[in-house]
Amino acid sequence: MKDITQTFGTLYHPVKAFVVYQEKTRENAQGKNNYVEAYDMDANGYPINAHPLAIAESIALAKALDVSAELKRSFLKPKGLLPENVLYINPDHNGYVIWHTPMMQAELYFVDSLGIANGKATIPPLLWKAGKGSLNIYALNSDTKPTADTSLYHAPFFNLYEDGNVCLGTVATNITADCMLEDFMEQWEQYFFNSYFSHLIHKKPVKGNIVQLWQSLVGSRKKFPIKNLIKTKSTIKNLLR
Repeated sequence: MKDITQTFGTLYHPVKAFVVYQEKTRENAQGKNNYVEAYDMDANGYPINAHPLAIAESIALAKALDVSAELKRSFLKPKGLLPENVLYINPDHNGYVIWHTPMMQAELYFVDSLGIANGKATIPPLLWKAGKGSLNIYALNSDTKPTADTSLYHAPFFNLYEDGNVCLGTVATNITADCMLEDFMEQWEQYFFNSYFSHLIHKKPVKGNIVQLWQSLVGSRKKFPIKNLIKTKSTIKNLLR
């Protein structure tokens, strides 16, 4: 079964409809006159009570449009200079960000059935691609700043599909329409690392036994063995779509 909880959102009900009428003149004529008619909506969502657009309704509509434009302008906007680890930003309403993180110690959580203790472990350099409702993660074989031609490796974690997409399960994400870039990245990293690894979706994410790998790393200061990573057929430029 596919988990679609991350696609759930706020439920909106129709309350007002507008119809714009335009006078019929010869084709391509300039300065056509327009007339706007407003409708209220009944409990079943059907338009009723047609009437000329009132001034109060015009003001409310203008404010709604202005707020929508402002939210779009703020989404993925950096607070200052662009963070050095950001590689690519697509800032439209369905936008996404691609960034990288170095090899580092991270707090990891595992369900009891995996037989891996919770705790800190060194993780490899990672490549992140996140939108409002989805997250893909890949591993890198070096802390060197990636380029478009940098090869991607399977991230050595549970709860990931072969294409790098993270199964969010019951994780409740809340990426707002005006979320700024730094907050967006921080939220996604927290969602990922603060959730429990529970099951193996991609059957071969690393060379060797993934359970034994993390058993040996959690609670130690060992570096992540890059040699255990498995290369994918993709590079970063394949993610730019």
